[in-house]
Amino acid sequence: MILRSSLHARTAVAGLSAIAAAAALSACAGEPADTSEPADLVLRGGLVATVDGDDAIAEAVAVRGAWIVAVGSDEEVEPFIGDDTEVIELDGRFAMPGFIEGHGHYMSLGNSKTILDLNNVANWDEIVAMVADAAAEAEPGEWIRGRGWHQEKWDRPPEPSVEGAPVHASLSAATPDNPVLLGHASGHAAFANALALELASYDRDSEPPPGGELVRDAQGELTGLLRETAQRPVSAAFAESQSSRSPEEVDAVFRREVALAAEEALSKGVTSFHDAGTGFATIDGLKAMEEEGALPVRLYVMVRGRSNEEMDARLPEYYMPSEGDDYLTVRSIKRQIDGALGSHGAWLLAPYEDMPSSVGLVLETVEDITGTAHVAIKHGFQVNTHAIGDRANREVLDIYESVFDSAAAEGSALRWRIEHAQHMHPDDVSRFAELGIIASMQGVHATSDGPWIPRRLGEARAESGAYIWRAFLNAGVLINNGTDVPVEGIDPLVGFHSSVARRMADGSVFYADQRMTRVEALRSYTINGAIAAFEEEYKGSLEVGKLGDIVVLDRDILTVPDDELPEARVDLTIVGGVVRYAR
Repeated sequence: MILRSSLHARTAVAGLSAIAAAAALSACAGEPADTSEPADLVLRGGLVATVDGDDAIAEAVAVRGAWIVAVGSDEEVEPFIGDDTEVIELDGRFAMPGFIEGHGHYMSLGNSKTILDLNNVANWDEIVAMVADAAAEAEPGEWIRGRGWHQEKWDRPPEPSVEGAPVHASLSAATPDNPVLLGHASGHAAFANALALELASYDRDSEPPPGGELVRDAQGELTGLLRETAQRPVSAAFAESQSSRSPEEVDAVFRREVALAAEEALSKGVTSFHDAGTGFATIDGLKAMEEEGALPVRLYVMVRGRSNEEMDARLPEYYMPSEGDDYLTVRSIKRQIDGALGSHGAWLLAPYEDMPSSVGLVLETVEDITGTAHVAIKHGFQVNTHAIGDRANREVLDIYESVFDSAAAEGSALRWRIEHAQHMHPDDVSRFAELGIIASMQGVHATSDGPWIPRRLGEARAESGAYIWRAFLNAGVLINNGTDVPVEGIDPLVGFHSSVARRMADGSVFYADQRMTRVEALRSYTINGAIAAFEEEYKGSLEVGKLGDIVVLDRDILTVPDDELPEARVDLTIVGGVVRYAR
């Protein structure tokens, strides 16, 4: 192999030595392959980032069936080329393991392709106009839905406004005959018009569900902004409107959303996707599609939204660990202790700088999540808990530590995760390493949220605790990268650039001392994602005996200047030796 060792300083994983050893000593990786049978696919003449134990750079890779049979120089791989071998000339391009989306919402990604996309709107008036246009084409009573708005990213504040967010008057005037529900980019808030509020039985005297907030104006009237669990009655009203659909119609919509999500993921080089929570019924649908060979992206699905009692009874029948060339793995549970910083829902140790009356919201109780952790230990499931605020992260660490102690369990072997870990008290960083907890973070959140984070937290707290990747890495904590799609776009190259440059849209840098190196960022999107899902035996690096999940990029993202990284594009996405996407 051709090595560029000067570019590939190994990332320390001191707190996860057992995990690192498992990755390095994978039983099937690195064994020589039989050259008597030709490969089905060969990529040659490029820069192949193996992400192996030495972070080696090769020239070529050969795949037979779904599995890699050779990695090395063009000369070393030449014997694997037969008359029927498909040969892809890289012509100097960069090949690497398929990106692993470490935290996203697969079905929500598919659904987001069927509703209004509000991610790039300039202001509230533009949203009202978009919804009005949709209402003009809709039948009376038909729901209009959208997602992606974020008041902090608009070019001007709405008028009138409450707590920086609009009131529903103009939206309701534009849509008197159609209920409207518009999800915040974070997923932790939504905006409803008058008819949607009415269908949810909300009025000025209503109280929100536990863990939610109904925002009101100075006169006590609902503005239409629903924080956290306050969204649920409106979502339930929408679900009721869909209840008359036939099973065939429901299945057709489900399959279309699966396909749309896969199309988007593959176009961005994502070959594996950690789905951050769904119910048993959705898992049943995905399992049926896997059995048909109809899942184009490998899914690692977390069980979510079920009571501890139901999980205790049903988890054994849903335990689906990775067995190699499969497309559905289920062995983890998703919980959520708090909300998001953007919607003032993250649970903080001290009040928000821009909302001193609030320290955020608790969405699921410590007691209930503790119960889940015990159920997980009993059935051999991983626990992955959403925690964004510093208080939320501390509480989850306390839960994990107490359950590990009571079960006499070694945390690093269980590989439990905290999803997001966005805002930390510095004192708690070392606890991740000590307990063997994986920080499942999203690089793109730092550059997307950076312009307004100091307003939420104050400059001192933002600098010491917000998106502190370098602090985690220095402490020996494994970071698993992702995008939280559809909260952000799924593009890993955007997340990679955010991780190594931390450059925001205005050109300024969000606390540069917390940057990752290029190799650290690459590993966070490949082998670390495999480790975080107990799948490093099969994926995450390009080695003999591992799956032929490969992405070809148009440039070397390990060496091009920072300002060229945003221009990088996916040319090919290969899953199990099959080209699933070509630009």
